[in-house]
Formats: sequence, structure tokens, C-alpha cells
Amino acid sequence: MAHVRAVLWDVGNVIVRWDPRTLYAKIFDDVAKRDAFLGHICTPAWNLRHDAGRPIDEGVAELTAQHPDHALAIAAWRDRWWEMFSGPIEETCAAIETLNGAGVPQFGLTNMSAETAPGTFALSPVFAHLQDIIISGVERVVKPDPVIYQIACHRSGFSPQEFLFVDDSAANIAGAQALGFAVHRFADPLALRPALEQHGLL
Repeated sequence: MAHVRAVLWDVGNVIVRWDPRTLYAKIFDDVAKRDAFLGHICTPAWNLRHDAGRPIDEGVAELTAQHPDHALAIAAWRDRWWEMFSGPIEETCAAIETLNGAGVPQFGLTNMSAETAPGTFALSPVFAHLQDIIISGVERVVKPDPVIYQIACHRSGFSPQEFLFVDDSAANIAGAQALGFAVHRFADPLALRPALEQHGLL
């Protein structure tokens, strides 16, 4: 069995906090209306198409035509995107800094629009410690498709068995695990360092 010697990080809700409700709580006074909007109009499936390479303007135009009464709220997805973020996750950033100091190779693998990636990576200096970041919107394939994990391995030069993959999505974790990655499902930030220690990375 190959020894785990590198880390492959997800970005959203692993390195930085991202939640559309953070923005839409400012737009909808009523929680039920906010959740209905995010559950039926600006849905995760709709946003995933941006992560797969569709221009955000195109997605906004499509939804606005279907729901003209929500035009301003739909446009906010593009125009006020950065209000969905609430800062870096301290425990992850500390771990990345420590791993960098120990010489552990680190990479990123994120479902993210190519349009929003540069601004996202500007949210924390720790992104500079990642040797490469594979962005779904650039590759036009999203996790948990096996192809994007294979791209990460090809670009990094590491096999799945040499990686610890850290992600908050159960589906993405299952997809990586099926390919032979060591995995850590990110749920409690305080559980991150013990997981890294368990795999001999710290």
C-alpha cells in the first residue's frame, strides 16, 4: 500500500466558508421565502452548471426569463457573489501553514466557476501554499466524476493512494474513496488535525 504523503484540499467550506444563505438572508426577511428561493430557483443543481463551465451571465439570464418576478434576487447571485463568503476557516488555514512548514505537498480540487476562482483564492494567503488547484469550471467536469480526480493525480504526479483528500461533501468523498484515495470528510474543523496526524502528515 502506498504511503500517504500529500494532501488534496477542497476549497468551499473546507478552506473558506461559503453559504448562499449568508447573502440571501439580507435579501429575504422571511426565512421560509429565502429557503424556497434557494431550494427551487437558485438551486445547487443550477449553480453546479457554472461549476462545470457555463458562464454565470448565461445562468442568470436563463433563470430571469423563467422567473422575472425574482429578477433582482437572481442577479444578486452574480452581482453580490462575494457576500456569500464569511471568511477563512481558521483550523484549516493553520493546518495548511503547518503542512507547508513541514514540506508536505498540497494541492486543491474544487467545484468552482472559473469566473469566481481568482477572487476566492484572494480570500486567504494560504492558497499560495497549494502547488496547483484543479478548478472544475476550467476543466469542465465536476466532482464526483472520476475524471476530475484523475486530472488531479496527473497534474500533481501523485497516485490516489498517496493523497489524503479532504472535502465536506459525502458524495465527493465517496467518489474519491472508490478510486483509492485516503479520505477525510470535513465536518468538524477540530477533527482535521487529528486526521492529518493519523495519516502521518503531522
